[in-house]
Amino acid sequence: MPEYVCIVCPTGCILNVQEIDGKVIVSGNECARGAAYGENELKNPVRLLTSTVAISGAIHPRLPVVSSQELPKAMIEKCLEEVYKTKALAPVLKGQVIIPNVCGTGADILASRSMALVEAAG
Repeated sequence: MPEYVCIVCPTGCILNVQEIDGKVIVSGNECARGAAYGENELKNPVRLLTSTVAISGAIHPRLPVVSSQELPKAMIEKCLEEVYKTKALAPVLKGQVIIPNVCGTGADILASRSMALVEAAG
């Protein structure tokens, strides 16, 4: 029987999740949100993707990014491959789309901070 640690609230309940005759049964949760989380983890686990991309022309070499919505957990590795081969160019504004519709998921990869263009010393 799969066990999950619920991340919906700080309690961190240990959830036991099983499917019997097409019905998902969750135990160990202290609230209804934990039951919903356990069912989603069993049937369709999703995660926000957070990472960094290379950026040129900025004071820092990496730009933090985040997905605009949760992605299927099974797609995270493939999406990260796209993120790792992407290079942004400064200036970038927080919320700017860096990769549209990453791997056909419908989610965009967004800049999670602004980065100004650094002028070359002359």
